[in-house]
Amino acid sequence: MNLRMSLEVEEAIREGKPVVALESTIISHGMPYPQNVETALAVEKGIRDHGGIPATIGIIDGVGVAGMSPEEIEEFGKRGQTIPKVSRRDLPYIFASKSWGATTVATTMILAAKAGIEFFVTGGIGGVHRGAETTFDVSADLEELGRTNVTVICAGAKAILDLPKTLEVLETKGVPVLGFQTEELPAFYSRSSGLKVDYKIKDAAEAAEIVRAKRNFGLDGGVLITNPIPEEYAMDETEINKVIEEALVEMDERHIHGKECTPFLLAKIAEITEGKSLNANIKLVLNNAKVGTEIAKEYYGK
Repeated sequence: MNLRMSLEVEEAIREGKPVVALESTIISHGMPYPQNVETALAVEKGIRDHGGIPATIGIIDGVGVAGMSPEEIEEFGKRGQTIPKVSRRDLPYIFASKSWGATTVATTMILAAKAGIEFFVTGGIGGVHRGAETTFDVSADLEELGRTNVTVICAGAKAILDLPKTLEVLETKGVPVLGFQTEELPAFYSRSSGLKVDYKIKDAAEAAEIVRAKRNFGLDGGVLITNPIPEEYAMDETEINKVIEEALVEMDERHIHGKECTPFLLAKIAEITEGKSLNANIKLVLNNAKVGTEIAKEYYGK
């Protein structure tokens, strides 16, 4: 199998310890160097500080890695966007050509499931892009959530997306959308979207029980736990929506499409907001790491 685990991650899985997966696209495409590496290592430290074992996932020389070393994370950060974003469709080519690959939410879920990791923390998932009724641009993340047995803790879908349509697709795929101490779907940079989640959960123990119930009944597919950005770091909903609209106009003018959309939009939004959105992104990921680790600990009884 095209997968290797670090000794620490392998031992933790065998012993039933709370392992938490992390993606590598946020390192290569989500932030500039060296902020990307600093953030990746800070998120790993946050998981450790709360009693979990981090497993940053990426593809190196055609082999999936669950539990990248600090040196591998550093190299990912330095190579940045020269490393291709890899989704399910890309895996055979990346494996066969022995290339490096940055794992999206979808591929992180695939490799986490292969490694036996139940919980995965990220910033925001992909979803239905605005204008998808004509472009059919829908992230493979939603397909993976419908089929792969991994629980994803995030701050909702990325705010650049069509959030109502994203929720509709998640419903069709049978993915429970849970709000961690909230009835409203978080909108990544901001805490509110005006949209309801399926169920509000009060704490990590309740979240773990829901995941356990799904697994015990043999219901395939993911669980989506949405966790709002802490209030002190949240951006004004009206302000950030204006910025997103401005970035979307430029994206259309430049004919950017497909998997290049999200990196372009995130970078453009960071530029317009003079780094405020990037700081919000970092803070929400750190917060998700804390919540995700607490849920994993409850699930494994640690």
